[in-house]
Amino acid sequence: MKKTIVLAEILSQEKLAPEVNKIELLAPAIAHEAQPGQFVTVAVSDQVAPLLRRPFGIADVNKEAGTITLIYRLLGPATHLLDKLLPQAKVSIIGPLGHGFSLAGKKPLLIGGGMGLAPLHFLATRLSAVPVEVLMGGKTQAELFWTQLFTDIVKEVHLTTDDGTEGTKGTVMALLPQLLAAGYDSIYVCGPIPMMKAVVAEVNKTNIPCEVSLEKYMACGLGACLSCSCQGIGKRLKVCTDGPVFDSREVVEW
Repeated sequence: MKKTIVLAEILSQEKLAPEVNKIELLAPAIAHEAQPGQFVTVAVSDQVAPLLRRPFGIADVNKEAGTITLIYRLLGPATHLLDKLLPQAKVSIIGPLGHGFSLAGKKPLLIGGGMGLAPLHFLATRLSAVPVEVLMGGKTQAELFWTQLFTDIVKEVHLTTDDGTEGTKGTVMALLPQLLAAGYDSIYVCGPIPMMKAVVAEVNKTNIPCEVSLEKYMACGLGACLSCSCQGIGKRLKVCTDGPVFDSREVVEW
């Protein structure tokens, strides 16, 4: 897959939640190549610090307009710097990076939580010709602002919250066993590691193909530093280049 270094113009930034932003960037070369599950790395400043680029899963693409959309949570200095950038500012981006999801599912179930729902949104837009369903979980109703992003592009959204303020009370595992009986032909998962491990353990009791998108710290995003490696079957895997999407049975140690 071709990757490109571009100086992308910020077209807009908006708040989805108090600490979560959606940013749209003009990057035609990346928009043309990007596939669901891939990511980009962004240099948020041309100063010495923050030194490293930050990886962000691609949340949406408009090939005709040449734009990509990222959704990010304000966590550290880099994302707070990104938050302060206004439209017409430019940032250096490398991408698209990594291997994405397969698009073979005809009756897929997407399962996500937290920022893991960003790459699943891009996937849902590409699978919109088939009846996509999404199972998303959060600690509280406030964390399920994602619903507004998925409602118009999927057949059905299933919700869980730890405190029961929205949907079914509990984690996604409160609904998953009964949903798996609905005849899905593919499962796609991205979110916190404990959630993904629980989901995979349940899905592996069935014969439904399952793909997981791993979130690991990446210093380079290009496969050189090995900071994002994990244990696969018989070999070490680099999340940034071998993944971030893997068959759920391929990863031994998350």
